[in-house]
Parts: sequence; C-alpha cells; structure tokens
Amino acid sequence: MEYIIIAVSFFGIMFGADWLVSGSVSIAKRLKISEFVIGAAIVGIGTSMPEFVVSVIGAANGNADIAIGNVVGSNIFNVLGILGLTALFFPIVVDRTNMKFEIPFCIFVTLLLIALIFNFFNGDAPMLGRADGIILVCLFMVFMSYSFYRDRKKAPEHESEHKPEHEPVHEEASPLWISLAKTVAGLAILAVSCDLFVSNAIKIAKSFGVNDAFISITLIACGTSLPELAASVTAALRKNTRLALGNIVGSNIFNITLILGITPVITPLQASGITAMDYFVMATAVLILPLISLRGKISRAAGLVLFLGFIAYNAHLLYSQIA
Repeated sequence: MEYIIIAVSFFGIMFGADWLVSGSVSIAKRLKISEFVIGAAIVGIGTSMPEFVVSVIGAANGNADIAIGNVVGSNIFNVLGILGLTALFFPIVVDRTNMKFEIPFCIFVTLLLIALIFNFFNGDAPMLGRADGIILVCLFMVFMSYSFYRDRKKAPEHESEHKPEHEPVHEEASPLWISLAKTVAGLAILAVSCDLFVSNAIKIAKSFGVNDAFISITLIACGTSLPELAASVTAALRKNTRLALGNIVGSNIFNITLILGITPVITPLQASGITAMDYFVMATAVLILPLISLRGKISRAAGLVLFLGFIAYNAHLLYSQIA
C-alpha cells in the first residue's frame, strides 16, 4: 500500500509544482517583480515548508538528528541534485546581481551555520542554541527585506544584463486573484503530497532497519526537497531558469535562516548523528556555485559535475550505512 501512495503522491507533487510556478510567474508579471525574486521568495519559501514541518516536529520530539539532518541533506540535494539535474538539460542564467548578493549570502549563512553548530565562538559541544536561532532568523529578515528593496530600486535595463540562452515562454498574465489562488492551491497540493510521500518512505525505510540520521539526510531530505525539484524542473521547462535558480538559492537560505532559526528557539538542538563530512559537502556545494557561474550561466557540463557529485555523496552514505 505504501508504494501505491508514494506513486500517487509523486504525481501530486508534479501537478502542484506546475500550478505553483505558473501562478508565481503571473504574479511577478502583474506586480513587476523579477522572476528571480519571486523564485527566491514565494516559490523558495513555499517549497521549503515540508522541511520546516519535518524539522519542527523532529525538534519537538527531541530528535535533533532529524531536524538538522533534514536541512543539511536538503541543501545538498538542492544544489548538487536539483540544480545539477536542471542545468544538465537547461543551462541556467546567472545575473551579476545574483553573483553579488544572493549566492554570496547563501555561502555566508551556510558557513555561519557550521560555525554556530560547532560553537567555534565558545568551544562548547556541537549544538544550536536559542541565541543561534535568533541570529539566523534576523538574517532571514535581512535577506527578505534587501531582496525586495533592491528589486524595486533596480532599473529596468538591468533586468537582462545577461540574455538567457532560451527566452522565457511568454504567457498572458492572469488576473492577480487567479494567480494568487493558483499559487496557494499549488502549495497546498505540494504540502499534502510531500507529507504522504515522506511518511510512507520512512515506513519503508524503517522496515529495513536503517537509523534516524541516515533517514533524515537521505530519504527525508530528498523527499522534502521534491517540491524544489518539481518547481525547478517545471520552471526550466517553461524557460524561466532565473526562477529555477532563485528557487534553489532561496530555499537553501530559508532552510538555514528560517527553519534552523525557528527550530532551536523552540528547543535547542544537539545533533550527534550528522557527521563532519555531511557539513563539508553542504559547504562545498555552495562554495563552487560562483566558480561554475563565472560566464553568466551554469552550463550543462557544470550540471553534470554537480549531479555526479550528488551520486558520489549518496554512494558514500550508503557504503557507510552498510559497512
């Protein structure tokens, strides 16, 4: 029965993502907001909701490995798996503004998270306390405020400093209320479908006797990142690669600043099952983003490198579990 539910929920995720992306693009046109900011804000936050729910529940139940491992695994999957797979088929446009702010900010909060978890500032045991959570939430508010402020201030001619290899599919913008309804409905379908997918995947994994840390950083992380995958691929198919990039970068930032900001405020997190290797891979994934984006796009070759890195990382995890 679990396998049937997983199959049905997968199609629900794809359907919800299509509504979410099309509704978000229409909102961007109506409000004259860039597709990247829509991707980083509405789509990014929306597709991060499954991670938020899973991490909060994990923290409330006293399972820090689930709460932290879910975010670490999701961020790795977002960059190496989703961005790699998307770029492999559709080269992704990277504007100078993305290189100057969003990507560096993503790198900054990723490295800060590792510093806070390992308590580089006071030398205590690895954990995230309430003060750490407040710092991360403040950074979330800074990111959101500056993103919208800069987008409003940006001159129209700066919108296309780098012309995309493929022009976006031009669709007539729907009335704002229809676009909002479609976006909310898409998010709702994504949330329900993702919850069904993850809960049944965990049941199957538990039946094979794997531990919580492994489940959180693989099955739960990849499962809760399915909305990001669906939204990014759908956006790329519609030739809106800026929205796809915004979705991934925004989601990674929200996972760290919002999810791991609010969760330790509820209850401090002391993770033991997440290894230094996991944090290293998460940091490396975002650190190579500027290097593969120097020519104004993430090419198919770069996408292949990212995706092979994702496969290698998961092969290492599987080997570690078996050994």
